[in-house]
Amino acid sequence: MYDIIIIGAGPAGLTAAIYGRRANKKVLVLEAKTYGGQIINTLDIENYPVEAHISGFDFATKLYNQTKDLGAEIVFEKAIEIKDGDIKEVITEKNTYKSVSVILATGSFNRKLGIENEDELVGKGVSYCATCDGAFYKKKRVAVVGGGNTALEDALYLSEIADTVYLIHRRDSFRGEEVTLSKLKEKDNVKIIYNSNVTKLNKNNVLESIDVTDKDGNITKLEVDGLFIAVGRIPENRNFAKVVELDEAGYAIAKEDCHTNTPGIFVAGDNRVKLLRQLVTATGDGAVAATEAIKYINSKKVKNV
Repeated sequence: MYDIIIIGAGPAGLTAAIYGRRANKKVLVLEAKTYGGQIINTLDIENYPVEAHISGFDFATKLYNQTKDLGAEIVFEKAIEIKDGDIKEVITEKNTYKSVSVILATGSFNRKLGIENEDELVGKGVSYCATCDGAFYKKKRVAVVGGGNTALEDALYLSEIADTVYLIHRRDSFRGEEVTLSKLKEKDNVKIIYNSNVTKLNKNNVLESIDVTDKDGNITKLEVDGLFIAVGRIPENRNFAKVVELDEAGYAIAKEDCHTNTPGIFVAGDNRVKLLRQLVTATGDGAVAATEAIKYINSKKVKNV
């Protein structure tokens, strides 16, 4: 029996665990894959207070070790269901765990383009992680598709490796940070293509070229060795839709206090409705969600006296 079960060992979940343990609560963290979440793939974090430069892997490892040192229990099992009640039951593929409160910090996963050959070419020219696979494209031609911070950062990273980088966006302006876009515009080997979509992947066992269609329907074939897809992410909430209200995009509906519509269930990080999804807001969510969970636990104990 736990005070708080946290589903997800990314920055939000691990921060929540730290706050829970500092309040002397019994905390269990459940993680389906590996600790760190998507930040683990970031080569250089430059926008987190105090740490001007740190790799995502190093940041995640420090956070994981801090959580463990404080006494949180971390189990690598995938949570597939939550049963509501005075005592919550979190069901994994192997076990059932009980807790007074639950924090969903499940993050999100890569959105696909949804075009022919995409799945078949993963690892053969198609990638969703520039820092993971960029080294394979030294002195080659690559394309990045997307308009947010991830796409801009991927293109900037690849510009130091590849011979040519095409940055393709379906709109006429980017959602990502202006400072990163300005750096890209200064790169001679980066070519930005606006108002266009990648509509076809051409292959011969591996990716050979892509078709890019502009807003007028004109098609341009670009010969590239690699395509890096950064068109957003999908929140990992679908297993918990019975107990947590979601918006049309699948994000858990919660205000800045991180409360969901179900008492005792809270949400933190990239899987909740919010204006900004960054490392600093994820850790902030973790702190808030844990603090609210602690209040809930304490109120339940008072009522049960």
